Amino acid sequence: MRVIGVDPGTRSFDVVGLEDGRIKLDLSFPSEVVAEEPSKIVEAIEGFNADIIIGPSGYGIPLKHIRELTERDRFEMTLVREEEIPVLIGLQKMVDEMREKGMNVWFIPGIIHLPTVPEFRKYNKVDMGTADKLAITLLAIHDQARRLGIPYEEVSFALLEVGFGYNFAGAVEKGKIIDGIGGTIFPGPAFVNSGALDGEVAYLIGRIKKWHLFYGGASVIASGGILSPEEFVRRLDEESFAKAWEAMKDGFVKAIASELAVVRKPEEIILSGRLMRIEELRKDVGDLFEERFGLPVVKQRGLEGKAKEAAQGSALIGDGLMGGQFKDLVEHTEIKKAGGSVLDYVKFPLLYNSAHQPF
Repeated sequence: MRVIGVDPGTRSFDVVGLEDGRIKLDLSFPSEVVAEEPSKIVEAIEGFNADIIIGPSGYGIPLKHIRELTERDRFEMTLVREEEIPVLIGLQKMVDEMREKGMNVWFIPGIIHLPTVPEFRKYNKVDMGTADKLAITLLAIHDQARRLGIPYEEVSFALLEVGFGYNFAGAVEKGKIIDGIGGTIFPGPAFVNSGALDGEVAYLIGRIKKWHLFYGGASVIASGGILSPEEFVRRLDEESFAKAWEAMKDGFVKAIASELAVVRKPEEIILSGRLMRIEELRKDVGDLFEERFGLPVVKQRGLEGKAKEAAQGSALIGDGLMGGQFKDLVEHTEIKKAGGSVLDYVKFPLLYNSAHQPF
């Protein structure tokens, strides 16, 4: 059996292909390719001849085949009012092309869609973790169960994912996702994104554009622009960079403290994401967490391969949906029972309601 998982990241789109649970395809495309030539990615996916593809799901929708997508679904996957973010427009073009080709593509939920997350935690939120964060968390559930030799029912942890664009913190108890803090409500800056945006700042900006959600993070704080993570690390001896990193770490502590507060008996804290692949940053965060929380801190291992964790996790989901070796993981995490809309719990007037109609 062959499956493909896609991670629509801010810096790159990663594609992982599994054959009988082993990585056989491991590709990464710069975001410029997604924006300018999305057909290249579709061609690479098509060439693998997968039995099932987990497509780029954005904010997520309840489990659905590409033939069943509605305009409302497409809107909720990106939440873009206008053509202002080329990568997101490229994602939509990818979806159109895959549907035209009749590919067996499925789209998966975000954290907010899961029945394992109590409703009272969802009010006035959209970004509790996009579909790729759900995939990362499922990979972490598999990772801990395998490493510790325990069933999914005994898996328990807090997860920190530090990506190029956004951060994410998740809470897992008894092998089920019970909470998530997505990048746009994260209590501190990510590398590119500002994290939770002060309402007064939003008011003074006026009409918030989508690009505002891709600005204000540690790289901007330190340099006024978007640098590579590697250059950021090389300049940590400069005062502005050191302060920006401290701001990021402060947000990490607050987010993980929040997630540990809802997990009764966490086994450990798991670190994931592009920036946590940089040993200097990962060690700094690991030492900080061990001192503050007194728990083991481990790097997410995932499967063998270079592709990002979200693409690997998406491929695991595809395998499980096809009845493969990860079937029990998919069943236990209740992905198939996901429901509703990312906008169902918002109690403010919006420019669009959950039916994608103006108020």
